[in-house]
Formats: sequence, structure tokens, C-alpha cells
Amino acid sequence: MLFSCKEDVLEKTIFIPDKTYPELPAYTEWGYNSFGAFYEKDVIIATNDYTPCNIVYHHDGTLDFSLTGRYLGYQATLTFSFPLSEVTTINDLKVLHQKVIPAKDCIVKFKETTLEISGGELNFKRFQLLQVDEAVNRIILSGTFDLKFQKNGREETISLGRFDMGITNKDFYSN
Repeated sequence: MLFSCKEDVLEKTIFIPDKTYPELPAYTEWGYNSFGAFYEKDVIIATNDYTPCNIVYHHDGTLDFSLTGRYLGYQATLTFSFPLSEVTTINDLKVLHQKVIPAKDCIVKFKETTLEISGGELNFKRFQLLQVDEAVNRIILSGTFDLKFQKNGREETISLGRFDMGITNKDFYSN
């Protein structure tokens, strides 16, 4: 008896190295479920071990944009929380297209610790709909981020951040 296994390639993280910084994924807008950034000199990067992105809209008018990957060999999540008009479906996330949010306007957490932000930004460069047979299959959110923050009395950075996420209904929650 033959069994056919079909793995949804669109769910996987696809790593294409950046030409200048090969430790990081290249910036793309293809829905590769990749992200990466330098935390000082170490890398935070998406892997296939974790769902790389979750988005939660809270009825208090805030949106949590979370990127989960590997940092120093362990699972780590970077979450940006910021005010946003009501979002109830993944299609409503089109309000993020070309939206630049100053990091000071966000509550940013890394590994459950709230960062004391002193600069930087979260830049949603592009929103796209991916349709299959005229039905929305997923949306693609692509962009960049940089952060400066105080930790133990000194300034630290998360720099050269980039993300390219294929978001489906299972990655988006409205509560």
C-alpha cells in the first residue's frame, strides 16, 4: 500500500543568506517565514523548530507582533505591542502596509523581559495577499526593525532585523 505525504512547504522557514551578513536571512518579500537580527554580536533567527510569527489583536486596541526563533541555542520570542485600529481578520492587517512605528511607541519584550527602549523602529514595508483559487491562503508581512535599549545601565542593540512572514488564520488571534 502506498501512502502519499504532502508537507506544506509554505509553512516552513526558508533561509536564504544575506549577501553582506550571511548569518542573517536576506530581506525578501516572498513569505519565507524567516526573520533574523543581531542582538549585539549574537544572532536571533527563525528556525523550523518554532512557529516563527504570531499576531494577537486585543480588544483594548493593541496588537502583539511576536517573532519566535533561536538565540544562543534556546527558544526566544521578541514581541512588539503597539496601538492599532481594530483588526479582526488577517485581511485587516493591510493597515500595516508601509507603516513605520517608532520603537518608543511600542512595549517591546524579549524573552518575557520588557525592554527599556531608547530608540529604533518597526517598519512594516509590505503587506500582500496570497490567493489560491481566488481564496485568501495567507497574507505576507515583510519589514525591518532596529532597537536601542538600556540593560543593566548600558545601551544594547538589536540591529539589522528583518522579517518575511506568511501569516495564516492559525497564526492570528483576535481576543
